[in-house]
Amino acid sequence: NDPFPMMQVVRQVKNDGAHYFGPYSSAGAIRETLKQVYRIFPLRHSSIERCSKRGRPCLFHQIGQCSAPCHGKISQTDYRKLVDGVIQLLEGRESEVVAHLRRQMEQASVEMRFEDAARFRDQIRAIEKSVEKQKVTDYGGGNQDVLGVHQAGGEVELSLLFIRQGKLIGRRNFLLDWTLDLEDLVSGFLQEYYSGSVVLPDHILLPFALEGEEVLGDWLSEKRGRKVRIFSPQRGEKKRLALRAMKNASEAYRQHGERKQARDNLLAELQTRFHLSQLPQRIECFDISNVQGNQSVGSMAVLLDGEPAPAEYRRFQIKTVVGADDYASLAEVLVRRLKRGLEEDKLPDMILIDGGKGQLGVLTGVLDEFGLSARIGAVGIAKSRVMANVRGKAVERSEERFFLPGRKNPVSFRRGAAALFLLERLRDEAHRFAITYHRKLRSKASLRSSLEDIPGIGPARRKALLKHFGSLKRIREASLETLQQVQGLPEDLALRIYTELHNSQ
Repeated sequence: NDPFPMMQVVRQVKNDGAHYFGPYSSAGAIRETLKQVYRIFPLRHSSIERCSKRGRPCLFHQIGQCSAPCHGKISQTDYRKLVDGVIQLLEGRESEVVAHLRRQMEQASVEMRFEDAARFRDQIRAIEKSVEKQKVTDYGGGNQDVLGVHQAGGEVELSLLFIRQGKLIGRRNFLLDWTLDLEDLVSGFLQEYYSGSVVLPDHILLPFALEGEEVLGDWLSEKRGRKVRIFSPQRGEKKRLALRAMKNASEAYRQHGERKQARDNLLAELQTRFHLSQLPQRIECFDISNVQGNQSVGSMAVLLDGEPAPAEYRRFQIKTVVGADDYASLAEVLVRRLKRGLEEDKLPDMILIDGGKGQLGVLTGVLDEFGLSARIGAVGIAKSRVMANVRGKAVERSEERFFLPGRKNPVSFRRGAAALFLLERLRDEAHRFAITYHRKLRSKASLRSSLEDIPGIGPARRKALLKHFGSLKRIREASLETLQQVQGLPEDLALRIYTELHNSQ
C-alpha cells in the first residue's frame, strides 16, 4: 500500500503484506545484493518524510542510485516499474528483466528519447555483468531448503542450503552436541528452526526419511498458507543436492575443528605471554567515554573462546562520579561488574583495560578488594610513546604495549601477530561501544534540554509527547502535521516545538 516502496533488511518475517526475499547467508551478502540492485533500479534509500525535509535530493540521487521520489523526480507509475524490476531480479528472473528492458530501450530509440535509451542500456549491462560475476549453478526451478548432516563422536554438524529460483543464495551451519538418534535430532531441529520467523520454501530435502515427516509438512503448509513438502530424494537432481548438503556439512565440521584449534593455540599463547593462571576463555575489555565530564559512560566488550560475543557486551552509566575522572569512573564500572559477576558466578578469566599503568593500577586495586587477583588476569593496553625506528629492530615490534601487574617492562607482539590483532579488535570494540552509548545519552540530553526551553512545555506535556511518540528521537523526527495530531497539543504550540527542535538541530 506504499506508493513508493523501499527495500529494508530485516531479521524476522512478518505477515504484514510485504514481499520477503532470502534468507541470505550473511550481512555481507545482503549488502552486496543491495548494492547491485540500487545500481540497476534506483529505489529510495530512506523515508519520504525524512528526505523531503532536505532542500535537495540526496547524494545517492546524484550518483544515479536513487530516483528521488521525495522531491518529485519520478512519477508513481515509473517508480512502480522499478519495483517490478527489483522483484523479478531478486526472484532470479534476470532474463525476463533484460528482455523487458531491451524492448523499452528499442522503443525509446524509435521515439528518439536517447537519454532514456542509454539508461536502459546501462541497466542491461549492469544485470549481465552481475549475472556473469555470480556464475551461479542452476539447480532447477522452485524454492528449496536442503539439509545435510555429519556426525563425529558426540558432535553433529547440520548444514542448511537455501536454493531460491534454482540458485544457491546462502547456507547456514549449526554445530550441536548430540549422542542420541539422528532422526530425533533432525526432527527437533526442523521444528525449532521453522517455528521462527523464516521464509518457508516449497520443498525441504532431507538426507534420510523421517517418521512423521508428512505431519511436519502439514504443519509448515498451514503456517505458510501453501504446500510445503518434506522428503528424502532417492534419485535425480534433488538427490545430488542432498549429497552436496552432506558434503557441505562434512566440510563445515572440518573447518569448525581447524578454527577451534587455531583459537585454542591463540588463547594458549596469551596465557603464556601474560602469565595467566588459566586459559583466557572469557576476556572482558573496559573503556570510559565522556566529554568534559558530561554523560560519562563505561563499556564492556567480550571475547568468548577467542570470538566476539556481542550478546555479552554491557554499558554502564556512571552514577557516583562527578566531572572528568576516568580513574574513578573505571573503578565504579569494575566494582559493579565484579559484584554482579560474583552474585551470578560469571567472572572473566582476564580483564583488558584501555590504558597504561594508571588504569592498570585501578584494575588491580579493585581485584584486590574483591580477592580476585589470583583468579582473574589483569592487562593494560596502551600505545608506545616512541615511534618505531624503520632502520632498527624496533620496526618488527608493534606500537601497542601490554602492561602486567608487578612487571616493569611491557609485553609487545610482532606486527601482524594474530594475538595482537585479537586484542586490538577487542579494545576497539569496547571503545566503539562506549562512544556510541555516550553519543546517545548526549543526544537525549540535548533534546530534553531543547524541550524544556520551549515556553508552554511543562512536565505534563513532555510526558504526553513521550507517550505519543515513544522516544525523544521520534519527537525530533516528527513532521509538523504529526505533531499537530497529538491530543491536547494546540496547533501554535506544535508549530513552536517543530520550529525550535529543527532550528536547534
